[in-house]
Amino acid sequence: MSDLSNHTPMMQQYWKLKNQHPDQLMFYRMGDFYEIFYEDAKRAAKLLDITLTARGQSAGQSIPMCGIPYHAAEGYLAKLVKLGESVVICEQIGDPATSKGPVERQVVRIITPGTVSDEALLDERRDNLIAALLGDERLFGLAVLDITSGQFIVQEVKGWEHLLAELERINPVELLIPDDWPQGLPAEKRRGARRRAPWEFERDTARKLLCQQFGTQDLKGFGCEQLTLAISAAGCLLAYARETQRTALPHLRSLRHERLDDTVVLDAATRRNLELDINLAGGRDNTLQSVLDRCQTAMGSRLLTRWLNRPLRDLKVLSARQHSIRCLLEGYRFEGLQPQLKDIGDLERILARIGLRNARPRDLARLRDALAALPELQNHLTDLEAPHLAQLATIAGTYPELAALLARAIIDNPPAVIRDGGVLKTGYDAELDELLALSENAGQFLIDLEAREKARTGLANLKVGYNRVHGYFIELPSKQAEQAPGDYIRRQTLKGAERFITPELKAFEDKALSAKSRALAREKMLYEALLETLIGHLAPLQDTAAALAELDVLGNLAERSLTLDLNCPTFVSEPSIRIEQGRHPVVEQVLSTPFVANDLSLDDQTRMLVITGPNMGGKSTYMRQTALIVLLAHIGAFVPAARCELSLVDRIFTRIGSSDDLAGGRSTFMVEMSETANILHNATHASLVLMDEVGRGTSTFDGLSLAWAAAERLARLKAFTLFATHYFELTVLPENEPVVANVHLNATEHKERIVFLHHVLPGPASQSYGLAVAQLAGVPEAVIQRAREHLGRLETASLPKEPAMAKPGTPQPPHQSDLFAQLPHPVLDDLAKVDLDNMTPRAALELLYTLKQRV
Repeated sequence: MSDLSNHTPMMQQYWKLKNQHPDQLMFYRMGDFYEIFYEDAKRAAKLLDITLTARGQSAGQSIPMCGIPYHAAEGYLAKLVKLGESVVICEQIGDPATSKGPVERQVVRIITPGTVSDEALLDERRDNLIAALLGDERLFGLAVLDITSGQFIVQEVKGWEHLLAELERINPVELLIPDDWPQGLPAEKRRGARRRAPWEFERDTARKLLCQQFGTQDLKGFGCEQLTLAISAAGCLLAYARETQRTALPHLRSLRHERLDDTVVLDAATRRNLELDINLAGGRDNTLQSVLDRCQTAMGSRLLTRWLNRPLRDLKVLSARQHSIRCLLEGYRFEGLQPQLKDIGDLERILARIGLRNARPRDLARLRDALAALPELQNHLTDLEAPHLAQLATIAGTYPELAALLARAIIDNPPAVIRDGGVLKTGYDAELDELLALSENAGQFLIDLEAREKARTGLANLKVGYNRVHGYFIELPSKQAEQAPGDYIRRQTLKGAERFITPELKAFEDKALSAKSRALAREKMLYEALLETLIGHLAPLQDTAAALAELDVLGNLAERSLTLDLNCPTFVSEPSIRIEQGRHPVVEQVLSTPFVANDLSLDDQTRMLVITGPNMGGKSTYMRQTALIVLLAHIGAFVPAARCELSLVDRIFTRIGSSDDLAGGRSTFMVEMSETANILHNATHASLVLMDEVGRGTSTFDGLSLAWAAAERLARLKAFTLFATHYFELTVLPENEPVVANVHLNATEHKERIVFLHHVLPGPASQSYGLAVAQLAGVPEAVIQRAREHLGRLETASLPKEPAMAKPGTPQPPHQSDLFAQLPHPVLDDLAKVDLDNMTPRAALELLYTLKQRV
């Protein structure tokens, strides 16, 4: 905060606004620049890599300052938003010509990472979401807003585990939490977490604010009447959106209540491991989305990513999607539909910008083209047997009047901004045409006037001219001045010449000088009016955009089914997952050799497969492909398998690979155990669980015991489980647990080199091929030889090779001492040399004492 009394009037005005926004960077408009002062300037100069200078004095100190040209602000804003900064934009709203003292300025908009709508500041293929959250682990209220599409979602979630999984799915760029929450809760560690005053989450205020926004009496129509905390969170979000946009938000029309029970829950580790739309390295290549997304519009791509991240358990929705894909595949219908969709563009975000009144001329040109493309698109949507497609076609509709209005209004290729005009077509508005004609035809008018006046007065030296101080004039040499007609009014006397004005020229001057600025003002007014007209049609247009995005996704899934050889899965009521010739959709695309397809069968008799086989033999691929096939079935898509029959699952869990969380102070093993604990606590008989190499990060016997116990627990929970392990001892599990079966991935050795066959076969693997894999990885030959010697010694010295321990039915992991029981010991060597038959009892007893001492 700054004391205003010490500052110049200009800086007093600055601090009055800045004190209301202490934590955000302020862009302060001065003429053609946005200027940034004080600490903001130091921070902005560093973040944007621009020069820090100083401006004048204030309270005896020079003021740190940096500036950016206002017409180039967009690039700088994009950079700041990507860095997670928020920027307060202050514009001049007074007229510099009439202002006494500093021109009045106002905050017109606050740009924050979660509330930007400008095309240049957004990634077109990703949702840009802001969330608000309150409550405690008994119950959390969560609201999520996408200001760039108008989607507004609420839900209530029990427990941290479910909440963090949801936050991972939504991945908001800003997260609003109440200021009275304790410090250091897991949610606050997320990027973009911002604390807001507790009263912003007040429930009654929230309810009133939401009803006022949607123009309803209550929230019953949105299925939200039972919700409490989620409504408070939604109220906070709406208030925040209004505060940042400083305008009405007509494109926020409803709330949608989402329930966790309707979805297949994926926790953060599972999302990461399955690489749905972000790979393990944080990029987007070789993800499920990168293989599946050939959508024609950016809004289609975003919807597909949403589907992949939120698989459903609603059979009605899933079968409607399957039927639609089948229908679009018939006669290759999708091929006619896709080029039509390409002309539609990102209608969803264009409409949001219209609603926020910051749509650019090019947005309106794109909307014009989209509306013009709708009738042709409808031709490709006739006679569709799928009721869901027919319904989408009806919602998409056509807008002949709006299409005609925009075609009449907007020039073919408008400029990027309305600032300098030149957006509206000639013939759209007579008054605008007249004003533009005036300023454009001024030169011709003066030439014509001069010729007319010369003819009228007979004075050959008469000239018509213009200067900036005196405006337009007719000039005569002094000698001829007394011959001027009576309607000439003297305006200025010069050395050797007189200047006059006539009523006609005065009228023209008034018109011409103001025509340019009036034309621009008129054009801006007409543009605003055009936006208002479109806002009046926003509701049906937004429904159209949503329907077109879904048509795009369904058309895309049909094309992918054909191209990638995907088939329609069947949902059945008895618990099972049966896959014939399943493939990994992503791995298959990157392989240069044919992918080896495999079968899988899980049902009430077989709930768990223990998978053994060499490292790199394909265990992880086999497990992941199963999860991806199940996930794709639950978004209504076709799957990479010859046949697939499955029951609905409630969750997919994965414990795959190792990753340290060193920043969080957790080792690989600790991370692994946390993920394992989460699975053992939350898996049910309807969950799909993938466990890969549990227990690796600790000593052999600790690890083996943990893996064993975890496998037993999962077998008793009856979760559908794929349990890959290199602990061969676990292959005796089926002897005790009838729902467990062994399978293995086979490999063969050829001239001491390993060849992976990637086939899944019944029964346990015969050996692990660890040394062969090490050799393949380039471990030096001498080390491999030495390892063979160690292995030989350990194998002869330790357990019998066959894992039949004690008697079947009581498998016990061996004790560490057993491993070394047969290793040589000097006492044993001595004992071996003794001739027992020829010893006296006394000598034998003495020897026993001696050996006892030595041991």
